[in-house]
Amino acid sequence: MNSWLIRLRKATYNTTFMYNIRMIIAFSGTAFVPYLLGNQLLTIPLTLGVVAAGLSDIDDRFSVRIMNLIYTYIGFFITASSIYFLFPYPILFALGLIVSCIGWILLGSLGRRYATISYGCLVISVYSMLGVELFDNWYSQPLLLVTGAAWYGLISTISFLLFPVRQVQDKLSQCYSSLGDFLFAKSNLFDVDMTPNSYQQSMIELSLENGKLVGIFNEMKTALLTRLKGDRGQKDTRRSLQYYFVAQDIHERADSAHIDYQKLVKIFEHSDILFRFQRILFIQAKACKDLSYSILHREAYQHNKRFKPTFANLKLSLEKLRAEQQYDQVWINALFSLYQNLKSIDAQLRNVETERYIKLDKTKHIENQLKDDDLKGWDDVVIRIKQHLTPESVLFRHAIRVSIVLLIGYIFVQVTQIEYGYWILLTALFVSQPNFNATKRRLRLRIVGTLVGIILGYAILYFIPSIEGQLLLLVLSGVLFFELRSKQYAQATAFITILALINFNLDGMGFDAALPRMINTLIGCALAWFGVSFIFPDWKFRRLSRTMKRSLSAQIDYLAEVIEQYKYGRNHGLKYRVVRRAAHNNDAEVASLISTLATEPDFDPTQKSLAFEFLCLNHTLLSYIAALGAHREKIQDQEVLNLLDLALEDIQGSLLKDEVPDLTAQNMLNTIRQRLSQNNEDDQKSLIVLQQLSLMLSILKQLSRLKQSLSHDRDDKATELASL
Repeated sequence: MNSWLIRLRKATYNTTFMYNIRMIIAFSGTAFVPYLLGNQLLTIPLTLGVVAAGLSDIDDRFSVRIMNLIYTYIGFFITASSIYFLFPYPILFALGLIVSCIGWILLGSLGRRYATISYGCLVISVYSMLGVELFDNWYSQPLLLVTGAAWYGLISTISFLLFPVRQVQDKLSQCYSSLGDFLFAKSNLFDVDMTPNSYQQSMIELSLENGKLVGIFNEMKTALLTRLKGDRGQKDTRRSLQYYFVAQDIHERADSAHIDYQKLVKIFEHSDILFRFQRILFIQAKACKDLSYSILHREAYQHNKRFKPTFANLKLSLEKLRAEQQYDQVWINALFSLYQNLKSIDAQLRNVETERYIKLDKTKHIENQLKDDDLKGWDDVVIRIKQHLTPESVLFRHAIRVSIVLLIGYIFVQVTQIEYGYWILLTALFVSQPNFNATKRRLRLRIVGTLVGIILGYAILYFIPSIEGQLLLLVLSGVLFFELRSKQYAQATAFITILALINFNLDGMGFDAALPRMINTLIGCALAWFGVSFIFPDWKFRRLSRTMKRSLSAQIDYLAEVIEQYKYGRNHGLKYRVVRRAAHNNDAEVASLISTLATEPDFDPTQKSLAFEFLCLNHTLLSYIAALGAHREKIQDQEVLNLLDLALEDIQGSLLKDEVPDLTAQNMLNTIRQRLSQNNEDDQKSLIVLQQLSLMLSILKQLSRLKQSLSHDRDDKATELASL
C-alpha cells in the first residue's frame, strides 16, 4: 500500500503528467458529455472554448486568477457575440475586425496577464467565424464557448489549489537547468584548441544562453512576485525566493570574466591549468542540472564530492605556477581571482539548502525585495499604451500588420466565397509573429504539420468510423496539441488539425473539410509572409544603434552601482539587483536582435560580421563588470577609488558620447605590475579592481569603433528607406 502511495506522490511531482491529466479531463468532458446528452454538435464550440482558454491560461495567485478568469469569460462572450451580430454586414464587420485586432494586441502592453487574455479573445473571434452558422440563437455559440472555457478554468483552478506552488517550483527548476547550460557554454572558453573563429562562436553561444537564462529569471520573478503579494511569505514561496537570489548570484559570478580568454589560451596552451578550470565549470554545470532535478522531484540536493579534491588540485597547480615565476604575475593574479570566484559558486551550491539560506528577516516586507512591474493605476495604463502608439514600437507594428492581414483575408473570403475560408484567418493569426525570422519558421512548420495532420486525420475518419473511437482520438489530439505546442510546433499543428477534422466530422463534413483545410492553410501562410515582409517590415524600423546604446547605457549604470559599493560597502539590495537585471536584459535584447537581423533579407554580410563581433565584445564588457560586482567590497585605497571614478567617466564618454578616453589599458597594466612588485597580500582586493579596469579599457576602443560603424551604417540605411 505504501509503495502505491509513494508512486502516486511521485506521479504528482511530474508536472507534464499532471498537466496532461488536466487536459484529458477537460477534453473528455467536452467530447463525451454532449455524446451522453445526444447532441454531439455541442462538442465543437465546447472544445474550441477549452482550446482558447488553454492558450490564454496564466499562472497567478488565487484571487487574481479568479479575476483573470472572469475577465477572460467576459471578453470571450463579447467577442463571440460581436462576431454574430456584425457577420451579416461585411463593411461593419471589416471595421470591427481592424479596431478589435489592434485594440486586443495593444492591450498586451499593459502586462503579461492582459496579453494572454487578449490573445485568447483574438482566437475566439476566429473560432466564432468558423461556427457562426452552427446555431440559430445569437447567444448559443458565445455561451457554449464560454462554457468550454469555464470548464477548463474550473479544472485549472482545482489543480492550482491542490498544488499552489507547483508553477514556481517548475520555473525555479528551469532557472537552475538554464544556469547549467550557461556554465556548460562558459566552459568552452577554456578550450586550449580554441581558434579566433571558434572563440567568437563560443561567445555568441554564451551570449544567447545568457539571453535564455535572463528570460527565465524574468518569468521566475513574475511568478514569485504575484505569490509574495498574496500569501505574505508562505514557507515554500520564501524558500523559492532564496533559491532565486542564489541563482542570480551564481549567474553574476559565472558570467564574470577576469581575463582575456583568447590570450589566456595562447599563454597556457601547454599547461594543465585550463583543463582544471574547464573541468570545474563542467562539474558546476552538472551540479546545477542536479539541483534542477532535485527541485523538480522534491528531493534533497546532494553536493558532488568531487569538488573538494578538484579545487584542492587546482589550487596546488596555481601555487606552482606562481612559484615558478615563468608567467607574468598579472595572469597568475587573474587566475587566482577566477579560482576564488569559482569557490564562491561552489559555496553557494553546497549551502543552497541549509537553514541560513532559506531564512528571511521576518521584520521586512518580502514583496519589497522584488521590483513590482504591475500597473499602478489609470495613469500608468495611459502611459504604457501611449508608449506603443508609434511605428517604432514592435507591438504597434505587429498590431497593424496582423489587423491588415486579417482584413485582406476577410476580403478574400468574401469575394471568392471559398469553402471554410475562415481557416485562412485562423492560420494567419497563429503564424504571424512580431519578427520576420519567427514568422518564417512558423510558416514552414505550419504547412508541414497541417499536411501530416490531414493525412492522419483522413485515415482516422476512414478507418475509425465510430463516434466513440473518434471522440477518444479527439481527446488524445487535444492533449498532444497542448503538450507539444511550445516544443514541437509542426507536430502540435498536426494534432490540432486532426482535432479540427474530427470536430467537423461531427457535423458530417469531416471528409469534405480536409482539402480546404490544406488550401486555406497555404493561403493563410502566404498572407502572413506578405504581412511580415511588406507591412511595417522590422528591418525598416529597427535601430540597431538604439538597442546597442541602451545596452551600453545599462552596463554603465551597472558599473556605476558596483563602484558605489566599492566605496560604501557590499549591498545586495533592490537597487543593485535592478540595475544588474537591466544590464543583462539589454544584453539579451542585443543578442536576440542581432541573431534575428542576421536572417533578414537586407542584412549585409559585412554588417553581419561586425554585428556578431559587437555582440561578443558587448557581452565581454558585461562579464568584466560582473567580475567587479562579484568581488565588490569596501576598499580604503583612495588611489584605486579615484581610478574607478576616472575609468567610469572615460568608459561612459567613449561608449555613449564617442569621446576618446585619456586612460589606456597599458597605463593600467603598468599600475598593476607596480602594485604586484610590492607583493602586498593586503593589496589583493585593489589588484582585482585594477585588473578588471584594465580589461575593460583594453576593449574600449574596439567596442566604440564597432558601435559607431554599425550605428552609422544602419541609420544611413534607415534614412534611405524612409525616404523611399
